[in-house]
Amino acid sequence: MTPWRALLLCLALAQAGSALAQEANQPVQTAQPDPYLDAMRAISDGRIDQAEDALKRMMEQEPQHAGAWLDLAVIQCELGHTREAERLFKIIEERYAPPPGIVEVINSQRNGGCRNRVVVHDKLSVLLGRGYDTNVNQGASSPYFALGSGANTQVLDLLPQYLPQHDQYTLLSANYVRDLDARGDTAFLQFQARENDKLTHYDTASLLVGWDSPWRIGTWNTHTTGTAGLLTLGGREYQRQVQLQERLTPPLHLPDHFQLNLLGALSYVEYPTLVNFNAATDELDAQLQYQTQNTAAQLTVGALFDHGNAARLGGDRHGWQAGIMLNSHLGERLNSELGWTWQRWDGESSYSPGLIEQKRKQDTQTFRAGLIMPLRRDLAVELEWRRILNDENISLFEYHGQLLQLSLKWQNF
Repeated sequence: MTPWRALLLCLALAQAGSALAQEANQPVQTAQPDPYLDAMRAISDGRIDQAEDALKRMMEQEPQHAGAWLDLAVIQCELGHTREAERLFKIIEERYAPPPGIVEVINSQRNGGCRNRVVVHDKLSVLLGRGYDTNVNQGASSPYFALGSGANTQVLDLLPQYLPQHDQYTLLSANYVRDLDARGDTAFLQFQARENDKLTHYDTASLLVGWDSPWRIGTWNTHTTGTAGLLTLGGREYQRQVQLQERLTPPLHLPDHFQLNLLGALSYVEYPTLVNFNAATDELDAQLQYQTQNTAAQLTVGALFDHGNAARLGGDRHGWQAGIMLNSHLGERLNSELGWTWQRWDGESSYSPGLIEQKRKQDTQTFRAGLIMPLRRDLAVELEWRRILNDENISLFEYHGQLLQLSLKWQNF
């Protein structure tokens, strides 16, 4: 079902439900029960299976709710369930003696034939960008490094290849999303490749595949997302990653435009060319979202737990993270994006006993600003600036960098 058709269906059926309720001398309520509202939202979003479940719950609570009977009958017809739709249409005709307008709706459904009208949508976006990076290799901020401790401390000069190196680059990325069924399940694929002009041994390419599945636990809305990814560095496989994430939305009575989500994730990262770097990470977050027609904002805070094997440098880690994102519509031809993320990691033990005695403490902030200028509905120009401040107590790992990128983005939705 296309979004516009689902929205029209939502409005039409809401009116039809009210008319049928009055025709059957049922009291008209000032506010629809929650399951009915859930069904209307699901219809408007194209989540037909979820709308069907919500309407069935509605009918269990209020078996005389005429609107729910009609909505469910139409949904069954949309899904191609001819016998079930006809059974519900007959119940409506016998129990409620519907007015001519509703009879016309029922006859239209019958004459059109009940066949699966759920439309599978494909969404594709492609971005081509050109940028400049002041620190392609994440080179150390200080040219000196202290090795050892106390009287045995030695101050060493870092070789030039370990200091910041700048370069220009070309970026190509693509994002593909496909609806799998009427319930709202989707599959997605993301690809990104960055090629530097000179520092080609730092070229990267990544591929991520995954799926997202919405469902319910009682009155809680949930999304389960699974992903698997691969990253190459300098043309060689560098990292593999799998992740499972659960997002829960509790039924809280928040002010208009606000939504609270709880997130949990488990991920495993493998480094085929590095020894003792593999790790499993647990993540727990709370996320507050705000959405209006012209503004979208998101605040996220959470805890991190990173587990490696016994031989990994620095041992296990624990940390915290936070982030703020703001998208605003500045005018007919201009949108803006602002973002800030922060992540803190604390090592459990000495990073390298005898050489680097400190427990590693990593504090990373990323600032981001962007302007989006639509050229037409499916094409836009994007300008992005990013600043990374990675501050650490071990100077060898501390680095700062900036990035400026101009892109052309096409999308078919």
